[in-house]
Amino acid sequence: MKPVLFPDVFPPARALRAGSLPRSCSLILLLGLLAGCALGPDYQRPELSTPVQFKQVEGWTSAAPADALARGNWWALYGDAELNALVERLQLSNQNLAAAEAQYRQARALVRGARASFYPTLSGSAGVTRSGQGASGTNSSTSASGISKSYDLSLSAAWELDIWGKLRRGLEASRAEFEASAADLAAARLSLQSELVQNYLQLRVLDEQSRLLDATVAAYARSLRLTENQYRAGIVPKSDVSQATTQLKSTQAQAIDLQWQRAQLEHAIAVLVGVSPAQLSVAPRESLPALPAIPLALPSQLLERRPDVAAAERRVMAANAQIGVAEAAWFPDLSLSATGGYRGSSFADWIEVPNRFWSLGPQLALTLFDGGARRAELERTEAAYDQTVAEYRQAVLDSFREVEDYLVQLRVLEQESGVQQEALDAAREALRLIENQYRAGTVDYNSVVTVQATALSNERSNLTLLGNRLLASVQLIAALGGGWQVEQLQEQASSTD
Repeated sequence: MKPVLFPDVFPPARALRAGSLPRSCSLILLLGLLAGCALGPDYQRPELSTPVQFKQVEGWTSAAPADALARGNWWALYGDAELNALVERLQLSNQNLAAAEAQYRQARALVRGARASFYPTLSGSAGVTRSGQGASGTNSSTSASGISKSYDLSLSAAWELDIWGKLRRGLEASRAEFEASAADLAAARLSLQSELVQNYLQLRVLDEQSRLLDATVAAYARSLRLTENQYRAGIVPKSDVSQATTQLKSTQAQAIDLQWQRAQLEHAIAVLVGVSPAQLSVAPRESLPALPAIPLALPSQLLERRPDVAAAERRVMAANAQIGVAEAAWFPDLSLSATGGYRGSSFADWIEVPNRFWSLGPQLALTLFDGGARRAELERTEAAYDQTVAEYRQAVLDSFREVEDYLVQLRVLEQESGVQQEALDAAREALRLIENQYRAGTVDYNSVVTVQATALSNERSNLTLLGNRLLASVQLIAALGGGWQVEQLQEQASSTD
């Protein structure tokens, strides 16, 4: 069997079959042969041209559907307890997530409203009416005998029979929109989690850079003191002291510049967890979160669960069902109605058998002329379906592009990091040698400044690369639809073999 790359993330929305309607409704249907008819096309997943494997990494191939695979707390892969606590706070207090959850509940309520259209509506009324008519005469006064009262008590029932499937298609569309809202909620949650994790990791990289600059400032301060001592002893010229002072102050300025960058990241984290910036403080730490290892078997299985792709497909399903609703407008609506009650002119004998009334009968309604409104609505729904299909296909293409982007980014950054580490080791060794030579008086201070600047640049580049690798790992996990549980993947792989 050919594997499907993008299965349903949520249970598929299916149109109600005629047999699923209440039995009492089926007995009343006069047109039994038409009772199971639902106009409009049944949903078929749009055809997609998908690659057999990912371009950037060998061995990552398409997998069997895994939409039930649990995502788990994917941020725990970074091994940071404080990060875990912040993500939990986000899930409880983030206002954008609360808005998405409220939208999801609205869609759920619309499904219940659409389901209610399959049942009869009952309404009751009770009232008293006092009426009169002006008596004839020159003074146009009202005669007391011309005033009358009427007491009414009635109960009405109406039931629209879904012969052409309009109600079923409407329910199908509402269910698909509801499931799209569920996917939107999952996508919003994943996006916010990813944003928080990226901000946190950037903050920790800035902490590491701040520690590096503080240590460098301390080293440069020692070099300045050494140079000043040598200048007072007449060993070096005044220019060496100026160079050492310039280097020290410029590095101090770089360290100060990191403060506003860190503060902005801290403020962003505060807003994501639902509090004002003044209410959250993330203390500096002396360790970076771990860079997670990504098993080669994961991407093809996890890409299948992306919530944005699921939402796009659900909207295709909803648009497909709306075509059936539009087509049903060309056929007559059949409804049953019944009314009964009491009507009398005296309150004392109001509810008596002689005052009873009732009516019962079917009603067939058909629009004979509407100036092309139904045709226009059908064309609109067909165009809306084509739009959602294009958006779904684009979402799939974008998902492949994002995964390929982050795969190549991680691969290249890993290679670059290895070369950069070699450059850093060489720069540290060169710095050690040049400082010893300067103390021995064999080189001038200009040579020391050049090597020190090179060493610091390589230290910061190394940290920047590590930060970029951490961010790329978060982006790849988000592009794959969330985290994974290796044991579950192994079980699934063994079951499909």
